[in-house]
Amino acid sequence: MSAIVEGFREGLKQGELRIQTCNACGTHILYPRHRCISCGSDDLGWTVASGRGVLHTFTVVRAVPPEGFEDELPYGLGVVKLEEGVQLMARLWPATDGSGWDGYACNAPVVFSPSDAASVDKRPVAWFAPAAV
Repeated sequence: MSAIVEGFREGLKQGELRIQTCNACGTHILYPRHRCISCGSDDLGWTVASGRGVLHTFTVVRAVPPEGFEDELPYGLGVVKLEEGVQLMARLWPATDGSGWDGYACNAPVVFSPSDAASVDKRPVAWFAPAAV
C-alpha cells in the first residue's frame, strides 16, 4: 500500500472517514498529497471527517462494468462534497427495502456509512447513504 493513502485506508478499516489536514495552515486535503495545496508545507496529518456531505452527482452502473466489478452489478457511484469542503468519489449503498438507489438525489444530504474491514481490504472506498432528515 502506498504510504500516502495509508491513513485514509486505516481509517476506513476502523469505520472512520479521514481527510488529510495541513498542520501548518489547517487546510483540508483530499485526495492525499505530499505537500499542502495551500501553503506547500509537508507537515500533514489526518483528521476524522464529520461524515456529512452533499451528493453532487451520481450514477448507477447496471451493465458493462470495468474489469473486476462484474460481480458487483448493479452499483452506485457518487461525488460527495463533505462539510469540510473537500470532495471525493464514493460508493452508494442501495436501499434495504429493494428500491435500489431511488432515495438519492443531486444536492441531497448524505452521510458516511462504513463497510466492514474485510470489504475495505478488497476495495478501500468510502460508502455513503442518504442522510435522515
